Amino acid sequence: MRVRGIILLAFALSVVSYGYGGRLDTLRITSPSMHKTLSAVIVLPEAYQNSNSSFPVVYLLHGWSGSYKDWPAHIDLRPLADRYRFILVCPQGGYDSWYLDSPIDSACRYETHIIREVIPFVDAHFRTIKSKRGRAICGLSMGGHGALYLALRHANLFYAASSMSGGVDLTFWPHKWGKAKWLGPFEKFPQRWKENSVINMIPAFQKAHLAFMIDCGVNDFFIDANRTLHRKLIRAKVKHDYVERPGGHSWAYWTNALEYHLLFFRKNEK
Repeated sequence: MRVRGIILLAFALSVVSYGYGGRLDTLRITSPSMHKTLSAVIVLPEAYQNSNSSFPVVYLLHGWSGSYKDWPAHIDLRPLADRYRFILVCPQGGYDSWYLDSPIDSACRYETHIIREVIPFVDAHFRTIKSKRGRAICGLSMGGHGALYLALRHANLFYAASSMSGGVDLTFWPHKWGKAKWLGPFEKFPQRWKENSVINMIPAFQKAHLAFMIDCGVNDFFIDANRTLHRKLIRAKVKHDYVERPGGHSWAYWTNALEYHLLFFRKNEK
């Protein structure tokens, strides 16, 4: 019975994979920084397969306790890749890495993984626009912080970054979500926590000259931190789009929001 179920599932996936012009595949990417191989999902738009052109890439980061499978498990990315003519890449960000390079544990090098391993791998194996004008990054929750954090620290690699329900202040509930494992206890290293929190990186926002979008539901437990970040950016005269809409910290919110973020990226292409 179990074997039959697997065969039926494989058949169903094969039928779905040809329902749209876009193609979804799983990549295996070696990570020298963490001494292991990690997976990522890539979605190629139909136009990619029917031309020799190069395409921009949007990196979609998952949230805490998630994986590279999360986005494609909750929304069919292929019609969005087709509509907006983006290559979409969903990398592995670890269970609770917050997309940081831990200063205390070499097992967590997810900033290095995304920037030095995933992006070069994608550029080497696919027809991408291999410059700043060809890359945007977006994420939800932990990945919302990660998308802004990575874009601010590597502004030469991206033209735009956006966050959905981002945990933009790492000091919020410091004993939750595994952050102390990688940063050390907040009580002992408060400055380290603050320096790695997007909400405190306003000078980097001012210097980056990227298109930024910050999006959070009014019932989300991260809403106050996102509102504070928004106010700080206004005071610092940092141009950005800020969105609040009904909803909480949920996949219903994020899957609804994704197309707005892709449209934002398309409108801000250089």
